[in-house]
Amino acid sequence: MASKQSEAVKAHWAAARAGSPEAADQEAADHGWAVLTTEPRGVDYLSVEELPAVWIVPHGAAPDRALLCLHGGGFISGSMYSHRKMFGHLAKAAGVRALVVDYRLAPAHTHPAAVDDTTAAYRWLLDQGFAAQRIAITGDSVGGGLAITTQLRARERGLPLPAAAMPFSPAVDFEATGTSYDTNRDRDAFFHRDLVRGLAGMFLGPDGDPRDPLVNPLYGDLTGLGPIYIQVGGDEVLLDDAHMLAAAAEKAGVEVRLDVFPDMQHTFQMAAGRAPEADDAIERMAAWVRPHLGLTD
Repeated sequence: MASKQSEAVKAHWAAARAGSPEAADQEAADHGWAVLTTEPRGVDYLSVEELPAVWIVPHGAAPDRALLCLHGGGFISGSMYSHRKMFGHLAKAAGVRALVVDYRLAPAHTHPAAVDDTTAAYRWLLDQGFAAQRIAITGDSVGGGLAITTQLRARERGLPLPAAAMPFSPAVDFEATGTSYDTNRDRDAFFHRDLVRGLAGMFLGPDGDPRDPLVNPLYGDLTGLGPIYIQVGGDEVLLDDAHMLAAAAEKAGVEVRLDVFPDMQHTFQMAAGRAPEADDAIERMAAWVRPHLGLTD
């Protein structure tokens, strides 16, 4: 059974379903999302001049390791401000810096704008002197999908691949074919098949292909990617997205860990600092990524 604190995530999604996400004011939506998360203590936020991004610098963090953090929001919403606190909890737990970046959103900007922007942010990190083997990419929802497709785009452009990736509640199948759309239909407080396909139409544009590997990495070559740690809520309609991504990566010879959290909603980690399930998830991610970044306890 979900904790009382995690019920706030379900209430957030239920309120979003009752409203109109396409018409929502961006700043108000960011605030409504961010209120789920407590402010992590012992963390500084630094603006970045060259990118639409913010550095998260936990006190005592390793200066030469970094997380590249990609926010969710269905490619139509979300920002560094909606997600900075959640990624702040993760960066603090892992003891590393984190770069939270914005990317261009639909419908004003369609694919491949988002993946090009996140790849540019990854290149920027490399240009700042961060070695690829000292970078991990993480993201929630569509940001979780971007944690994989950014690597495919980076490889196309001849860039070295990061050490690891941590997609949680990843959205990858924009044809919405998973059976969990049916089995979890009455459990997921927000997402359903028509909504996901509608979002896909907005960010793909009239000529977009939902089977483009830079949209859906299930159709891409995942060979050679670093280890992947996937987290997903057991009550999500996107549950099968996580299972399919894990299966595709394992088939390509990639080391994969998949944790399913019973009774949890999409991106329940947004309740970090409040809900025990979110804090457990954050701690698991931090403990997993540290050795992949060459850090020991």
